[in-house]
Amino acid sequence: MMNLYDETCFECSKLITNKYSTSFSLGIKAFDISFRYPIYAIYGFVRYADEIVDTFHDHDKQQLISNFRTETFGAIKNKISLNPVIHSFQQIVNKYAIDHELIDAFLRSMEMDLDKKAYCDDSYKVYIYGSAEVIGLMCLRVFTDNDDNLYQALLPQARSLGAAFQKVNFLRDVKADFEDRGRIYFPGVDFNNFTEQDKRQIEADIKADFNDAFEGIKRLPQGTRLGVYIAYVYYLQLFKKISYTPASVILQKRIRISDTSKIALYVKAVLQQKLNVI
Repeated sequence: MMNLYDETCFECSKLITNKYSTSFSLGIKAFDISFRYPIYAIYGFVRYADEIVDTFHDHDKQQLISNFRTETFGAIKNKISLNPVIHSFQQIVNKYAIDHELIDAFLRSMEMDLDKKAYCDDSYKVYIYGSAEVIGLMCLRVFTDNDDNLYQALLPQARSLGAAFQKVNFLRDVKADFEDRGRIYFPGVDFNNFTEQDKRQIEADIKADFNDAFEGIKRLPQGTRLGVYIAYVYYLQLFKKISYTPASVILQKRIRISDTSKIALYVKAVLQQKLNVI
């Protein structure tokens, strides 16, 4: 019966992923089946931690994230949780020997969102590492299936991919972050006077991350490469759309890629995989 409980918990994480992100959901479907539950488990875990700091405004967020942290590490130690999201996550942490430092860094970045509103260069790097780069490293542990040599070889590129995704999210969500949450992630940027030069400097940094990340994607194991590449091309397309959009418009609305465009990008990526041109 434990197998039934485990499967139910993984299905909960899958449901969360499908509800919250069409982009990642389609990418995960392109993985070999053995990789899907593990990545659903990681996404479900980080998604719910992010919900604590961004959504649960009528509750004590500090206490919630503290409880989440305690239950997470307790579950990893005891190899069980009655929280299905944490239970599926702890299984993956234990199976693939995911470094606990990565989990701690992620939760520390979530805690930073509770009281930090503006970031300097140093705190920005710390936040990006904990909120995004470590997620790429957790997934890389799964993708490399305990092959530490391959993990270490691809580690820099996995960090770059996570950083690129997060920075694109920051640009996409500038309006909500600045107006609704009072957050300014990009160091030294005044969003009361957001210029095209500011935007171009941010975009140059993101482009460098994307370029570095692509070199790592090409070296991923066959059963994972297409899924990661699909997420990459979705975000790259979103980044290009944001790049073509004036700074003044970025402050007024959230730029997005339509579901039709996502399907077209998915089909194109599958064809590229079949033609061995990724």
